[in-house]
Amino acid sequence: MRISSNPLRGQQFPALLLLLAAALGLLLANMPVHDPIAEVLHAHIAIPGTALDLSVAHWVSDGLLALFFLVVAIELRHELTHGELDSFGKAVQPAIAATGGVLVPIIVYLLVAGRSADTAVGWPVPTATDIAFALGVLAMFGKGLPAAVRVFLLALAILDDIVGIVFIAVLFAHDLRVLPLVLALVAVIVFWLLSRWLHASGHAGIAVAMGVVGVVCWGLVAVSGVHATIAGVLLGLVMSPVPAGRVRHGLEPAVNGLVLPIFAFVAAFVVIPSLSPSELSPAFWGIVIALPVGKIVGISVFGWLAMRIRPRGSAPAMPFADLLAAGALGGIGFTVSLLLANLAFAADPLVRDEAILGVLVGSLVSLVIAAAVVSLRARWYRTLAAASE
Repeated sequence: MRISSNPLRGQQFPALLLLLAAALGLLLANMPVHDPIAEVLHAHIAIPGTALDLSVAHWVSDGLLALFFLVVAIELRHELTHGELDSFGKAVQPAIAATGGVLVPIIVYLLVAGRSADTAVGWPVPTATDIAFALGVLAMFGKGLPAAVRVFLLALAILDDIVGIVFIAVLFAHDLRVLPLVLALVAVIVFWLLSRWLHASGHAGIAVAMGVVGVVCWGLVAVSGVHATIAGVLLGLVMSPVPAGRVRHGLEPAVNGLVLPIFAFVAAFVVIPSLSPSELSPAFWGIVIALPVGKIVGISVFGWLAMRIRPRGSAPAMPFADLLAAGALGGIGFTVSLLLANLAFAADPLVRDEAILGVLVGSLVSLVIAAAVVSLRARWYRTLAAASE
């Protein structure tokens, strides 16, 4: 099998690019160039003859990011039908661990920031895991780790993504408009039929028609009151496997090299408040603590319980130290957490900016912990392998 040499199809380089883009956004937001960049990001671009009138920042988070969710949905469908989650035996252990990785961060967040309704609404923010970033850190520091750790982390992160998608679709819908939503669902059905037709005939014109229907579907979802990225999820889930694989292969470099870094830059473009730590919003502290602590405790403890009750025919139990490594990697929320922070605190820009800073700090803390734990476990496995030889 030929291995692509394109670094944007790998795991390490896209993760590094994402981190650099976020750092650049945070840096420029706190320099004299802040105002002109902010003017560009807040400038509105409307599509004549439609209800679409979004700021540049929202075109990025609602439009460009839909491509990321399209690719994620294609991967979700593959893993659920032919991959690491295609049977109960494969799915039950990471599903239980993912449950802990969602519930415990929510509990930790609410203990810290749940006293006020204004900050309690941020409870979904620390539940996400950034697949690309977590796998990138694992690839950087995990040389020598058994493949089971990557498989477990991948399944865990995919289930986390499902939860995040549900949160976005259910919790952050507003002013629902039934007609555009119904028309969007009709467009999804047409897209599904076209993808089956493309799978059977391979005609290029059908692919163009799918692109047009996909854009129309996105526009209808955007004006329906449901977050526009859900359009990417729906289209990715219904697409026939062969066309879906080609779309994912074609979009992957652009998503990793352009879409996600641009979103990271825009999302991280926040001014660091001139406040003492005690003056920072509880939302900031809730996210900073819930991402690393909640994820490590939730994933490792629930994962350990899952290993104890696993059904016959399941994979061998993972050592608790490997579960700790997976939990630390799970605390790298980043992309989806940034989106959730924007959505949860959309009505309060000051708290939103502090929540975004919380995501960046919490994800960075998780990254450092994960790098240390993964490196130690990888070194242990390499030493074990050398001794056995």
